[in-house]
Amino acid sequence: MRSEASGVNGNWIDVCPQADIKPGQARLVELEDLKVAVFNLEGEYYAMEDICTHDGSPLLGCGLEFEDLVSGDEIMCPRHGARFAIRTGQPLCPPAYEPTRQFPTRLHNGNVQICNPRND
Repeated sequence: MRSEASGVNGNWIDVCPQADIKPGQARLVELEDLKVAVFNLEGEYYAMEDICTHDGSPLLGCGLEFEDLVSGDEIMCPRHGARFAIRTGQPLCPPAYEPTRQFPTRLHNGNVQICNPRND
């Protein structure tokens, strides 16, 4: 899924209406040259830079189906098999050893928002 982020509200950016990312789903958001994966895990929203810290490959944006990349609360890099915790961005197995960059999320007026990564 792809979405253009809009609606800058202070340091927060509207990603989409809350109903657009159901539990167990995700959306890829493009913010200029930065791609952010936003996940709904059991009603809680998490956002991470869509990049494998091992070699810079995209995770959610790689072109594979969501079901082939995400299992529970983990996402796998399709190139070399590194896995990351969606809630924390921490690597769970080699070849990745550095966490992915995480962004705060919130619900505001029925929209999922992420903290503007350009203002952190």
